[in-house]
Amino acid sequence: MSYLAAHDDRLLFLPLGGSGEIGMNLNMYGTKGKWIMVDLGMTFGDDRYPGADLVFPDVGFMEEEADDLLAIVLTHGHEDHIGAVPYLWERFKVPLYATAFTAELVRGKLAEAGLLDIVPLTIVKPHQVIDLGPFKVTYIPLAHSIAEGHGLEIETKAGRIFHTGDWKLDDGPLIGPDCPSTHLKALGDKGVLAMVGDSTNVFNAEASGSETTVRDTMLGIVKKLKQRVVITTFASNVARLETVGHIANECGRHVVLLGRSMHRVVEAARATGYLKNFPSIVSEKDADSLPKDKVIYLCTGCQGEPRAALSRIAKGDHKSLYLSKGDTVIFSSKMIPGNEVSLGYLMNDLALADINIITEKDAVIHVSGHPGRADLARMYDWVRPKVAIPVHGEARHLRRHKEFALEMGVKHALAPKNGDIIAISSDGAEVIDQAPSGRLIKDGSQIVPSNGISIVERRRLRDNGHVSVALVLGKKGRLAAEPAVMVRGLPRADNETIEDMFIDAVERFFDHVSTSRKMDDGHVEEAARIAVRRCSRNELGFNPVVDVLIFRDEDINF
Repeated sequence: MSYLAAHDDRLLFLPLGGSGEIGMNLNMYGTKGKWIMVDLGMTFGDDRYPGADLVFPDVGFMEEEADDLLAIVLTHGHEDHIGAVPYLWERFKVPLYATAFTAELVRGKLAEAGLLDIVPLTIVKPHQVIDLGPFKVTYIPLAHSIAEGHGLEIETKAGRIFHTGDWKLDDGPLIGPDCPSTHLKALGDKGVLAMVGDSTNVFNAEASGSETTVRDTMLGIVKKLKQRVVITTFASNVARLETVGHIANECGRHVVLLGRSMHRVVEAARATGYLKNFPSIVSEKDADSLPKDKVIYLCTGCQGEPRAALSRIAKGDHKSLYLSKGDTVIFSSKMIPGNEVSLGYLMNDLALADINIITEKDAVIHVSGHPGRADLARMYDWVRPKVAIPVHGEARHLRRHKEFALEMGVKHALAPKNGDIIAISSDGAEVIDQAPSGRLIKDGSQIVPSNGISIVERRRLRDNGHVSVALVLGKKGRLAAEPAVMVRGLPRADNETIEDMFIDAVERFFDHVSTSRKMDDGHVEEAARIAVRRCSRNELGFNPVVDVLIFRDEDINF
């Protein structure tokens, strides 16, 4: 049974990802018995999910509503907005809509998943109206840290929504339209019921800054450098890539791309009309023959990702680039919260090799792709919504954005959490129900709940170690041989044998148990497990996972 009836005129908003967290964006709009999905993103795994690299929103509620889902509308090409498409699309099998550059990135993902010829993907032009049943959706170009960032004007019978997507204001964005734009004030003049907006940078009181400033600053820096230069940034930031190309041309240097995502984004950008003046790319192999002052390496790894190109360079084990004393690494990026430790290790490795490091703390070599409060204030002045619903942020971001919207004169504001079903009207926004929400993970080749048994078991094994015990019992339930014990992950000196300690613990249990109890596999298994765990807790301070295997041989007469 559908959640929305065809005659239901209410306008509903349901975030299933990205509200209460940064990343993994998925937002639903519903009215007149139909839904549209805005973005289908992912985030990356962390210590909570050992062995799992990718994390997705739990879409169980929308699977139940799949017959009434009309389309997935993608605002831009960042992983936290499109990354889950190849993994979750088959649960809905609805058309995708995206502008050209975003579509090119999505195609690459679909091709890798074997879905390229299966998924209906429609390319949309800015300001083109998409007619989706009770929704009319129009893409509004905005500046962001990727080509073709867009907000969405969503018209319904109940009112007009402005879903901002990720955005910033930039008078010199280098790639894409100038923002501010006359379209935003025109949107406000038409009347906006609610603005559902980016909260990522709400704690910054200032404006985000311009890509033009970054270009000018980095050019001045590189002109003074006489050895190798490595610039690391987010591969998706096409404007920043163009800046590196411009600097290379101005300084007489050749560009070398390091990292798969760098190559992929450059190819997608060129295929859709960007990076027209980007210099020819020199291969990693050919770069070896160039003088140190005639090359710029543009590489992945600005967040200290262990498998990215820069981490391998810093450790001295990259296949084609070895940095030496006096070379320079420029971090044209901001440290994302949570990456402090990995970036600290990376920068220390570079420092120990006498590599010069330049970060955003040293010069204006990075600007955010998200609005500070100065940008938000201008947006609220233009759009003038009756209701503000902050998204794309942790709980503290959403709360501060809500407060700021009210300070800006918005009559109603609500800070949601994932799973809130919110009715929006001229009277405000109200949580009327709760949808199941949570996280899915890519566990090997399977998509499973993040709280599933495999992850729970893996956490226990990681944190507590493992002991396996094999028992061979005779006809009367007595031990027919010494217990076999294998230990993994428990503390010990290199040459210390702790298996004997556990063997003794198990044998002491058998010395005191009755014959009838020895004949009960369930009792023997549990008692042996308890004996090993108690021994480990008392002697080592650990409660390991213990598995007991029992073999009975009726031919052994004891």
